[in-house]
Amino acid sequence: MEGLYLYCVRKRIDIPFPFSTKGIDEKHEIRTFTYQDLEAVVSEVSLEDFDSEAIQIKAQNDLNWIKEKALIHEKVIEEAMRKDGKILNLIPMKFGMIFKEERSLKKALDESYERFKAILKRLEGKQEWSIKVYLVDIKKFEQGIKEENEKIQEKEKEIASLPEGMAFFMEEELKEVVSQVTDEELNNIVDTLFESLKKHTSNSVKNKTLGKELTGRKERMVLNASYLIPEEKIRDFKKETEYLNQIMQTKGFSLEYSGPWPAYNFTSD
Repeated sequence: MEGLYLYCVRKRIDIPFPFSTKGIDEKHEIRTFTYQDLEAVVSEVSLEDFDSEAIQIKAQNDLNWIKEKALIHEKVIEEAMRKDGKILNLIPMKFGMIFKEERSLKKALDESYERFKAILKRLEGKQEWSIKVYLVDIKKFEQGIKEENEKIQEKEKEIASLPEGMAFFMEEELKEVVSQVTDEELNNIVDTLFESLKKHTSNSVKNKTLGKELTGRKERMVLNASYLIPEEKIRDFKKETEYLNQIMQTKGFSLEYSGPWPAYNFTSD
């Protein structure tokens, strides 16, 4: 028995375009299901393989399967938001949203119609962009703090004037002071950067920073932020980001921006 896997909802397109990506099961084609002036991007799936219980079992026993399917899910949504070089507003769905038949999908679209319309109107003329900041050179960052922080400088002078035995214990105390000041300065830098970019945006959100096992990088991520940006301000946003990256590099950081992305962070009510 087959059901419908839902990827996203967008405004209806008068002249549909084919998808190059296969569906979540890597067999069925992607198609659209029209409801009034909206359309749902869907594909057929086997309910035996893709019902909620089957997905939960896969999530527990086969993480690679979940990862592969999640990548397909995201790829379909990203293709759905692009047409003839233009970015289309859409509402991306969470992974694993499945309907047993078209009638149940139609009912869901009917019940959420006004909410979906309001979200799409709010997103109109805007794009979601991502900012990620990594601490790539901790020694450079700490050295900059030592050169600028009077408390640390005084402690270093005090240690330099002490006998070697006493200096050892004071150095341990200095490490604690440096660690505390470093954490405070890191939070200040991240907060200042996040706030400074908001002037180009209509909305923004700090996301949870990702661990090294997810980023695939050895450097620590210290900021993971998303911004909803009016299209006419994207150029200024990029320019500001590139300028800030030059400054951040002198402090031991790397700043990266990417987009546009499906507006996962700005489609809640």
